[in-house]
Amino acid sequence: MIRIGANPICWSNDDMIEIGGNIRLEQCLSEAREIGLEGMEKGNKFPTTAAALKAKLAEYGLAFISGWYSTFLLERDADAEFAAAEADLRLRKDAGAEVLVTCECTRTVHGTKSAPLSTRPVLTDAEWSVFLPRMTRFAELVKGFGLQLVYHHHMGTVVQSPAEVDRFMAGVGPAVKLLLDTGHITWAGGDAARLARTYADRIGHLHAKDVRATVAAQALKEDWSFLDSVLAGVYTVPGDGSIDFVGVFRAVPKYSGWIVIEAEQDPEKANPKRYVTMGYKNLRRFLAEAGLH
Repeated sequence: MIRIGANPICWSNDDMIEIGGNIRLEQCLSEAREIGLEGMEKGNKFPTTAAALKAKLAEYGLAFISGWYSTFLLERDADAEFAAAEADLRLRKDAGAEVLVTCECTRTVHGTKSAPLSTRPVLTDAEWSVFLPRMTRFAELVKGFGLQLVYHHHMGTVVQSPAEVDRFMAGVGPAVKLLLDTGHITWAGGDAARLARTYADRIGHLHAKDVRATVAAQALKEDWSFLDSVLAGVYTVPGDGSIDFVGVFRAVPKYSGWIVIEAEQDPEKANPKRYVTMGYKNLRRFLAEAGLH
């Protein structure tokens, strides 16, 4: 079964909280309900206890999907990471999530507006040999806790390029599943449909965002930061950019889980309700055309 949800970053940003900082949580959730979404991922304005989080979402008929968790496995081992993650894991599980959205954030630049993407961390062979078994071990511990770890490749981090995604997936064990983010892999120079096809049986979560190709090309040419690129409109909702979503969905005919609209934009330029409505309608059309329900 496929369910369509959204990340509140479509309304207000977590990495740069002034983007949409004036938009109240209640506006975000009421608009999500009106659009027809079934669930929401966590944002910085959400309640911080599982009971309050579930109750707030229930007011709007929405389920809790999950939320981002930053790992630092290049700096600490998997058991130390698991201990550090305990409260985050408990909140997600108790609030009804089934997956843990994870991204390695050691030396990441995606949240630093002044840092060009060219300054992002690139792992040495020695660092890969540390990182991959630690991520596998961490995922095994998370699975034992009752959640499925899904790894989010992301611009500005150690797993950004198609080659890095491939190296990551080849080097981690079966406890790790992939979070396919159509926008991040496209901007990184990859093919979202190729990634979907290659890892169809290992995709545990899907973030649906589109890319404005001209903005992405300019961002790379002029070496913008991630956040400056977002403000310039590099991302948009499905169907408003360059990605072939029907091709992506046809590549994962057995996918079951959440498809999350996660298209961070400046709400002053792109009205969240109008754009998320557009993305939701487009996604339903693309899924039907691809034969997924």
